[in-house]
Amino acid sequence: MSSALRWQKSSYSAGDSDNDCLEIAAAPSLHLRESDDPTTVLTPTPTALHALLTTLKR
Repeated sequence: MSSALRWQKSSYSAGDSDNDCLEIAAAPSLHLRESDDPTTVLTPTPTALHALLTTLKR
């Protein structure tokens, strides 16, 4: 699945060789992965994603 998705790094990720960043893909649902472990892909429900983003904003 992850090889067919078009991944985009977070704008908050460092531009250097450090790969500690969040990547996102949307096709048709949203997929998240950590660049350190690209084989582990999360596909949160809209409710779970909203809860995550709300918590992170606090």
